[in-house]
Amino acid sequence: MDPSLGTGAWGRIEDGAVALSGDRVVWVGKTANCPDATEIIDGSGCVGLPGLVDCHTHAVWAGSRAVEFERRLAGENYTDILKEGGGILSTVRNTRQASLETLTELAASRLRGMRSRGVTTVEIKSGYGLSPEAEERCLRAARLAGEAAGVHVSTTFLGAHTVPGEHRGHRARYVRQVIEVQLPRVAELADAIDAYVDVGAFSVQEGRDILGAGRDLGLAVRIHAEQIAYTGAAEMASDLGAASADHLEQIDAAGIRAMAANGTIGVLLPGAMLYLSDPCPPVAAMRRAGVRMAVATDLNPGTSPVSDLWICATLSCVMMGLTVEEALCGITSIAADVLGKPDRGRLSPGSAADIVLARPAPGEPVEPAVLVQHMGSPRIEAVIVGGAQVEPSS
Repeated sequence: MDPSLGTGAWGRIEDGAVALSGDRVVWVGKTANCPDATEIIDGSGCVGLPGLVDCHTHAVWAGSRAVEFERRLAGENYTDILKEGGGILSTVRNTRQASLETLTELAASRLRGMRSRGVTTVEIKSGYGLSPEAEERCLRAARLAGEAAGVHVSTTFLGAHTVPGEHRGHRARYVRQVIEVQLPRVAELADAIDAYVDVGAFSVQEGRDILGAGRDLGLAVRIHAEQIAYTGAAEMASDLGAASADHLEQIDAAGIRAMAANGTIGVLLPGAMLYLSDPCPPVAAMRRAGVRMAVATDLNPGTSPVSDLWICATLSCVMMGLTVEEALCGITSIAADVLGKPDRGRLSPGSAADIVLARPAPGEPVEPAVLVQHMGSPRIEAVIVGGAQVEPSS
């Protein structure tokens, strides 16, 4: 077994082994030096990696956006569809009508599919409820779905996803509701707060007020920033100490400098970029500035119906210019840091006992680069979560 990502960014070990005790890694090194064990999982011919971390998803929703997909293919703009009550708003209507049990079942099914591809930690945002009751239901469903699917779930409150229909024309009233009613109600169910700041969404000042209120309650700060147009959102959120700014297709030099200065991680979302035909984020400029980059699926029913993190790793290299090392770290250790989970996404003594064994395509060498080069190709031989083997499932 080759624990290709050990201590540090790469930490590759040829013919390596990992020893587990309970839900922790206790030893990493050459197989020849491995301590005695009561149970052995043979990873011959596989690349051993930390359990993958998907640090940006919207995995709790009900309903379908297939009709919207056809409209966009016919040339309609997503922003125009949203203005007509489509897009996020159509998912909000369906999600509000769904019970906690239905939302949990739907999300758990999505998480099981992700787990089968080696994902062991998933961030899930709310944002398809947009009312106090529905936002609470979405966050509860996210946590219950994680338990049902046997993966770690980190929750993010995204009441500031868009302005719901009943508040159209009264943006300030809805912002007050998010801050004064929704946030206090759901704060104990969330690990982080997020806001969608962009054209057609929330302003930089509204985002600052919402994110600042969440930070005051102890939530980590995240932001959807600079996707459709440059707004200054990434710079604003970085100044608030944001853990991440996500999308970033339109970020400018000032925003990149602010992210670098404040340690804000850039989360790249190639699925959304592909589905929306967006331009590529300035990866080279972020790299030069020292901005660390994670990669995530942005799994959602409309603009990134993508649940395979391996495919996103490949797209981040082919479309965005990441190296293989950057892509693999982006779906493991750096993604874990976005979530404030330094014991995830790594294989080192004391880290979580979350491991995936991935077999390269037939005829290919046992090399990490192969897993990214061949889109969606790794055959997942085993997934261990918290020290227990969960894949292949019985």
